[in-house]
Amino acid sequence: MTTVMLVHGAWHQPSSWARLEAELHALGYGTRTPGLPSAGEHPTAGMHDDAAVLAAELASIAGPVMLLGHSYGGIPITEAAARASNVVRLIYLAAYMPDKGQSMYAIHGLPDPEDTSGLFPRSDEPRVSLYGDLPDEEAEQAVSKLVNQTIRSFAEKVDVAAWRSIPSTYIITEQDKAIPLALQEQMAAQAAETRRLPGGHSPFLSQPRRLATLIDEIVRST
Repeated sequence: MTTVMLVHGAWHQPSSWARLEAELHALGYGTRTPGLPSAGEHPTAGMHDDAAVLAAELASIAGPVMLLGHSYGGIPITEAAARASNVVRLIYLAAYMPDKGQSMYAIHGLPDPEDTSGLFPRSDEPRVSLYGDLPDEEAEQAVSKLVNQTIRSFAEKVDVAAWRSIPSTYIITEQDKAIPLALQEQMAAQAAETRRLPGGHSPFLSQPRRLATLIDEIVRST
């Protein structure tokens, strides 16, 4: 059975996948949810450190892996998958999909920061940008679990783009307030196929069953 490895985005932790994991387990899938060292209480790691953690996790899995990255998580999966032999498909869920030599800064057309130490500030309104389609109580709980994120993780460039050699699917979230729809469409054009979900940036919280069903469809079509 294919293992689904879920890679969280910036400011998040592996616990954010709990609802989606439960739905995937109900469908018979095993899951892995590694934590990225660039996110935490006092993080200092960069994107390359995140990719190294993911590569090590992939190496510990026997059998095929469907590797899904959400938001920032799309960047380290792009590098890590190139170091693995068991990734059968990459899934970019409302995620950054960099080419070789790109960082998050580059994707947004921004100059490299002069100082990459320290933390990248969160959005002033994470409830709106990240969890706009969640009920207030659930959104507030999700916001309360957000952690810090390093500037390094957004500034470091990928050395290789695994999606150029591994089949990929981009899932566009159509009412996303974090990554503009036009930018998602632009990145999705690089993928082998595109799927769509109505709703906001975090469907693993707002519609986990629907997302699990979509992942299952993608696995079965691979």
